Amino acid sequence: MEEQAQREQASPEVQARIRTSFDRQGLMGLLGGRITRISPGRVHIVLPSRPEVTQQHGYFHAGATSAIADTSGGYAAFTLFPEDTDVLTVEYKINLLAPAVGDHIEAVGTVLKSGRTLTVCQLEVFGVQDGRRSLVANGQQTLIRVNSPER
Repeated sequence: MEEQAQREQASPEVQARIRTSFDRQGLMGLLGGRITRISPGRVHIVLPSRPEVTQQHGYFHAGATSAIADTSGGYAAFTLFPEDTDVLTVEYKINLLAPAVGDHIEAVGTVLKSGRTLTVCQLEVFGVQDGRRSLVANGQQTLIRVNSPER
């Protein structure tokens, strides 16, 4: 699934649904995260480096790293859900493998198993410096499909 997801893009309708939902997220707006790729079962989110998302040593803060990882997995799952549904995180575990440094970090959420109710995703976060990517965090996440709330 990973190679296929890297090659194809989600339909324009799915992309619009994902971007509309993402734009309603206050935290991603506050952090400065942006979606850079939407494929079936896979979403990439980039977070540029700036002082507001770092910790005292200048590394990306674990909270910012975790937030974009969680969000990338949630939207990866959402790409496979029916139109009248929504997504919520049930749980996730993240391992911080190295200090997150670079021009930006990039989270990649990839669906491992999509079920009728629960979906499991792999989460990866890369530090990117001068175009070179280095894995700084990885994890796994479980999400639940719910009926869309009335807006």
